[in-house]
Amino acid sequence: MAARAVPERDVQALIDDLKGVAHNLWWSWNPEAQDIFHELSPFFWDDTNHNAVEVMNWVSGQELRGRLADPAYFAKVQAICKNFGTYMKGQKTWGTRHAQALRHRPVAYFSMEFGLHESLRIYSGGLGILAGDHAKAASDLGVPLVGVTLFYRQGYFEQRIGGDGWQQERYPVHDPKMLPFRLVTDALGSPIIESVEIGNDSVKFQGWEVPVGRVSVYLLDTDLPENDRKFRDLTAHVYGGDQWNRISQEIVLGIGGVRFLRALGVRPSVYHMNEGHSAFLTLELLRNHALTTGSQAEAMERVQSECVFTTHTPVPAGHDRFDAGLMGAALPRFAESLGMTMDEVMKLGRLHPDQPGEPFTMTVLALRMSRGANGVSELHGDVSRRMWQDLYPGKDVDSVPITAVTNGVHIAGWTTASSSRFWSRHVGEGWHEKMLDGTFWKEALTPASIPDEELWALRTRLRRELLEFARKRMRQQLLRQGGDDSSLPASFLSPDALTIGFARRFATYKRAPLFFRDLQWAVRILTNEQYPVQMIFAGKAHPRDDAGKRFIQEIVNFTRRPELAGKVVFLEDYDINVARYLVSGSDIWLNTPRRPNEACGTSGMKAIMSGALHVSTMDGWWREAFDGENGWRIGDDITAATEQEQDDRDAASLRAVIEKEAIPLFYDRGKNGLPHAWLKRVRRSLATLIPVYNTHRMVAEYTTLYYCPQARPNKVVPLEMEEAPRRATVAGGGKHPARRAKVAARRKPVGRRRGK
Repeated sequence: MAARAVPERDVQALIDDLKGVAHNLWWSWNPEAQDIFHELSPFFWDDTNHNAVEVMNWVSGQELRGRLADPAYFAKVQAICKNFGTYMKGQKTWGTRHAQALRHRPVAYFSMEFGLHESLRIYSGGLGILAGDHAKAASDLGVPLVGVTLFYRQGYFEQRIGGDGWQQERYPVHDPKMLPFRLVTDALGSPIIESVEIGNDSVKFQGWEVPVGRVSVYLLDTDLPENDRKFRDLTAHVYGGDQWNRISQEIVLGIGGVRFLRALGVRPSVYHMNEGHSAFLTLELLRNHALTTGSQAEAMERVQSECVFTTHTPVPAGHDRFDAGLMGAALPRFAESLGMTMDEVMKLGRLHPDQPGEPFTMTVLALRMSRGANGVSELHGDVSRRMWQDLYPGKDVDSVPITAVTNGVHIAGWTTASSSRFWSRHVGEGWHEKMLDGTFWKEALTPASIPDEELWALRTRLRRELLEFARKRMRQQLLRQGGDDSSLPASFLSPDALTIGFARRFATYKRAPLFFRDLQWAVRILTNEQYPVQMIFAGKAHPRDDAGKRFIQEIVNFTRRPELAGKVVFLEDYDINVARYLVSGSDIWLNTPRRPNEACGTSGMKAIMSGALHVSTMDGWWREAFDGENGWRIGDDITAATEQEQDDRDAASLRAVIEKEAIPLFYDRGKNGLPHAWLKRVRRSLATLIPVYNTHRMVAEYTTLYYCPQARPNKVVPLEMEEAPRRATVAGGGKHPARRAKVAARRKPVGRRRGK
């Protein structure tokens, strides 16, 4: 007997519910929800870079009603909508137990960029990706938080590689109607419009809300007809334009962001500045508190009690600096509203306030106006304390109040559907809620729980999916460049070869070409038919970074060498989707920054959940994560006297690791064809790294150490360390004695070797 059709009223109600799911990025880390939108239109899903709103707009209402009239399909969609509804209620979360101090006054998290999804290009690199993962983890944990950033209508660029191997940029325009945006309006339905003073002009802006699970991120937008064209274009590009454009963007973000939240009726208990771009928010808070207290000193104390600052930049040149002339041109009216002279404002951002020639540094302002400050790895915390010691006269380096909260990644958002289903099948449907439980992962990862055959099957499937994705992208690249897909070599990427992935921003300190420093060696390794090795690269250089573009050109030229054809690949237009495939399918994730320039570096964390092994210099997070058995290290824990010496030493170490350790281990196969020793190292990596280097741990740590204490400064907020560990538990439920000793030993000063 045929199943009875679903009543029309139930179908329409479910369509409305599904539209609600499409307009909340919760679906972006839930594979079953993504399946629904993919099934509606597989072509359009891929063509729009997985944009659920566009898919819903594309599929006709008549078709949708017809498909939902099928009881089986109706039940499938209904289950997704029910899961979403349950999630949004958030009745029993980590936050309801441990973040009650934030219940009525949330954290306001300010960041110049948010990397939320590949279809929303309002991010350029790791800073934005971290902000997006922070928001998703806060949502999962139930930590009350709102995000504030800018709406870049032309976003970050699409990358194309020319025939000469040089990066080219194009800027498609975002259409808010095709994105999970809602224009923020008042009770009468009119857009909420706020303004900031830039120079002698009043610049108006509106806001768009992007729901990220239970968290809202607000995007400020100056593209209004009331503004002059130069101000309408102010928020067109991420990090676009000159110094005037940069300071103007930061005025809108910081000062404008505080005003916009106030207009919404949001009264944050804590303002978290993700890097110094938003530090002008402290001046707006100072102005507000001075008006209510009548005391500049008391107002300053209040601002400091409300603000947390995270620095991400380990080199002095990377911090925003504005000279007195630019500050005087941009902020004269605002300084007047503060009741301060411009020189008094300048002193707040000078490392040495009484040196009038010093520029205004946004990081200095943020540090001076915050009670809590941190770097993003243990090494970076040490580097930051040294860099900013002069800001704290009389304090030795170890007493400088800059701590470390090591970054993490939102693992569910970086896990492919294949990997997610593997973990659901083997360790339970709620695996993504166990990110803080080291004991759970230790027990779940034994060969008895997951046999080597199953783990290796996952790895081979993920590698194959990466290679299929790479072939598809390369065909598209060849067609754009005037070629055809028949020019792909027959040997283009083998599904059985050891695959090394390298994908990130092409800054020169990240040293993308380091593998090829000895070209003869690299060619020998990559053309070995007995033990095949292949490499896949992706990444963008900043449009004004010609040195980074030359690195891209160098890699592209390697891919075009006849002997390396099909062995080395560069994929255009690196974004979240490309990264997700690469971190999932690579056997080795290669990370080669010149230490100590990488504040943290989270790309390797993303590869953990899929069983990739990390090979990295001892910089950023890997310096504290590597235990000798969960990956490999390049070089040692000492910074060389010169960059040339550092590069030579690290390249030699990399060659030794790849040729003497990684390749033999990967191809050491048992009688059943499995690399048991390799998989043992994979298990060690999973068990020791998953419960530590994730944003659930990171956000729990921020909440425990900064948010709640500053929301209730006179009360201690207790927290069981097994639920939000200072460094989350590893196998066994606590830190191993050897790991404690190792971390303690690494707290020694970061030295620079003088000679040999």
